[in-house]
Amino acid sequence: MRDVIVVIGPGSIGQAIARRVSLGKLVLLADVRAEHADAAARTLGEAGFEVRTAQVDVSSRESVHALAELAAALGPVKGVIHAAGVSPTQAAPETILRVDLYGTAVVLEEFGDVIAPGGSAVVIASQSGHRLPALTEAQDKALALTPAEDLLALPMLQPDQVRDPLHAYQVSKRGNALRVMAEAVRWGKRGARVNTISPGIIFTPLAKDEFAGPRGPGYRRMIEASAAGRVGTPDEVANVAALLMGPEGGFISGSDFLIDGGVTAAYWYGELAPKPIQVL
Repeated sequence: MRDVIVVIGPGSIGQAIARRVSLGKLVLLADVRAEHADAAARTLGEAGFEVRTAQVDVSSRESVHALAELAAALGPVKGVIHAAGVSPTQAAPETILRVDLYGTAVVLEEFGDVIAPGGSAVVIASQSGHRLPALTEAQDKALALTPAEDLLALPMLQPDQVRDPLHAYQVSKRGNALRVMAEAVRWGKRGARVNTISPGIIFTPLAKDEFAGPRGPGYRRMIEASAAGRVGTPDEVANVAALLMGPEGGFISGSDFLIDGGVTAAYWYGELAPKPIQVL
């Protein structure tokens, strides 16, 4: 049986990573929309990869469990690329929390039960998680350790605390990085590794939605103020993922890698930094 690489959310970034880590392996592409998985399968199949497809809703544990069982039945699960999610322009706060936060927690729990020794995973988070102000130690631990089925009941995630889509997205992505750090302990007991990548503005269909939405001007300002002065590409994210999932990254687990062209640096210490309030 061939080793299996699972790609959840096979969009631009998911496919770019798959191309770098799936040679000689069976690629299982899963998306909430079957037509998206099928389109990705045609692209990778024409490039010479052996591909299977499945439909998955990461906001449903039953759906993710079924995907994990399917993957394990196809062969040793040696890689998981979790790139599914929704953006602040695409969804309401409760949907973002259920897909991006709860969904990631479920993926980590379910695939942590089937990942093969020597396996590795990357979870695509976001630079937005790095712009959320510091949480308390108790909040960090709650996001990292609360069982997935209890996660959305946390007081800090209730509607009176998370009032807009951007806040929901930021706390979800911060939660992803914290969750991966905690799950790395459990995955390590199976001889496997897991890390997050926090991309900045990467040229994808999701980013195009953001540019066309109300946050478009803010996105353009971020690019102008960054050290790179441009958007990133899926291939640049995939370069980091290939390191993390390959043998050269064998000493890396439970870590988060920010790849944003310097936007976060500019946000905290440069031109994008919030202006201090002067008290007269």
